[in-house]
Amino acid sequence: MPLHIATPLIESRPLSSAARCSAWLKLEALQVPGSFKIRGVGAACEEYRRRGARRFVSSSGGNAGLAVAYAGRRLAVPVSVVVPESTSERARELLLLEGAELIVHGESWHEANLLALSMLGQADAFLHPFDDALLWQGHASLIDEVARSALAPDAIVLSVGGGGLLCGVIEGLHRNGLGHVPVIAVETTGAASFNRSLHAGRLVELEKISSIATSLGAKRVCEKALQWSRQHAIRSEVVSDRAALVACERFLADHRLLVEPACGATLALAYDRSPALAGFTRVLFIVCGGATATIDQIRAWTAERA
Repeated sequence: MPLHIATPLIESRPLSSAARCSAWLKLEALQVPGSFKIRGVGAACEEYRRRGARRFVSSSGGNAGLAVAYAGRRLAVPVSVVVPESTSERARELLLLEGAELIVHGESWHEANLLALSMLGQADAFLHPFDDALLWQGHASLIDEVARSALAPDAIVLSVGGGGLLCGVIEGLHRNGLGHVPVIAVETTGAASFNRSLHAGRLVELEKISSIATSLGAKRVCEKALQWSRQHAIRSEVVSDRAALVACERFLADHRLLVEPACGATLALAYDRSPALAGFTRVLFIVCGGATATIDQIRAWTAERA
């Protein structure tokens, strides 16, 4: 049995009305750890355990770390997660709830990651948040489920952080004979490393992340994401933090699901009737989820950007 669940695929009347197209939702927010991450992380953890791993190590205080902690608990493999001091109390609570060893170190993810890598022993497996072929293969299962349904989307909208979801979705499209379906990749201003890289034609590393959508906060996307842009139709869109936050609140009202601003960025294209959707009839939105945001935090951020 895989560690992820097959998530619902539904048509959204509110988003369809706003976007003036048939808007479909893949509800990855309903995964037990809260996001799509468990698809790839779960597959990778199962493989590493088959190879003899006796401990999983992660440096993510967000959705990837939560997925590793959940997978470790389910597989009865100890998990150590190193997070920076900036990690929210909510994220720390969720990691501890899954039984992970929590180590707080450094001011940034980079410092936490260096410590995590230094901890690795011969029987340990390191789980990267987005740059691992095992992750992409696992994330592709999302499209396997879509391909088995009656839905034939003519575009897919998703958020990009480090590029793991993007790589997985495109891999899934190609292995299901859907390589002609374009992907609209959405980022927030202040975290748009993929957009910058596309325009430069090479990987570009941001000096800093200034967006509140921290789940999109990779200073540089993985090389594979840029490679796919040369083989698959990808359109890059950038939205404001405020647009992502407003979309989170509207989605909560419309579908009774709370998602992080990183996911709100995807939904903002529908709610704001983005020109990027023009010409498409059936659009699939990947509701990637997010477990660490609270409605109080989202409303506080929104008030700051009023």
